[in-house]
Amino acid sequence: MTTAAPSTALATIQPAFTDPERLALAGFLAGYRGLTREAYTLDLRQFTTWCRARSLPLFAVRRADIEGFARELEARGRARATVTRRLCTIAGFYKYAVEEELLDHSPAAHVRRPRLDYESHATALDRNELGALLVAAGLGPPLEHALISLLALNGLRVSEATGADIEHLGLERGHRTLTITRKGGKVVTIPLAPRTARAIDLATGERCDGPLFLTADGRRLDRHGARRIVARWRAAPGSPSPSDRTPSGMRSSPPPWTPACRCATFRRLPPTLTRGPRSGMTGPAGAWTGTPPISSRPTLLALPGNHTAR
Repeated sequence: MTTAAPSTALATIQPAFTDPERLALAGFLAGYRGLTREAYTLDLRQFTTWCRARSLPLFAVRRADIEGFARELEARGRARATVTRRLCTIAGFYKYAVEEELLDHSPAAHVRRPRLDYESHATALDRNELGALLVAAGLGPPLEHALISLLALNGLRVSEATGADIEHLGLERGHRTLTITRKGGKVVTIPLAPRTARAIDLATGERCDGPLFLTADGRRLDRHGARRIVARWRAAPGSPSPSDRTPSGMRSSPPPWTPACRCATFRRLPPTLTRGPRSGMTGPAGAWTGTPPISSRPTLLALPGNHTAR
């Protein structure tokens, strides 16, 4: 009977990525910044984790593998927009690898993507509802009032508002301004509405630097916290409720400024036109100075330069 002696040899651990794969991942993500880079990083992390679970190197992936990844996302209940974004990120990564001559061809070049419904089903606020929301928010904390005023009156994205700092406030030609970084890294200076400027002054208080919006524990307000604030005021008593609208996005009753005696197809009749005789015209046509009958449309008889009726 023989006994196996324990081996002291160390097991070799295969690296997660090869050098070309690591170079392609780093180079592709280096071309983006901010929230776009975070989203692409999340997409590639999920795809690389899926590949590693199947012992599939990134540069050995085929078109069928990528489509299998998409079908698995759909089986998990992911939205079509999410699946499409994942596939777009994967396609962009492999296209970058081909452009850098790290890969011969892209396996995602002809991958089928889910069709998206580009019609927006979001319910927007009209003028009166927006005013009611601002009035309701004005009775709340200054920070939340300033955030909603900045989003509603100045049309900022949530990420633009939460990424602003107090140092970005300024004064130009008598108007309060705010310098923000838009999508793509473009820096612009926008004028603030007077109501927004007053709300920001109350929200910042005596602070002279730091983020424009802070949480209760002193951290910068992120986009998730901002969305929760907007949703809370959207559901607050006195604020417009989404149930006031029909499923098609239209109001269930006419707006208050619409007279009840009119409908959407009402058209006012044009005013009655009067005309005089042409110079040098004699006979019945020259003696007629009345108005044409309502039932007949005015002709071009009396217009200068028109000789069709002679």
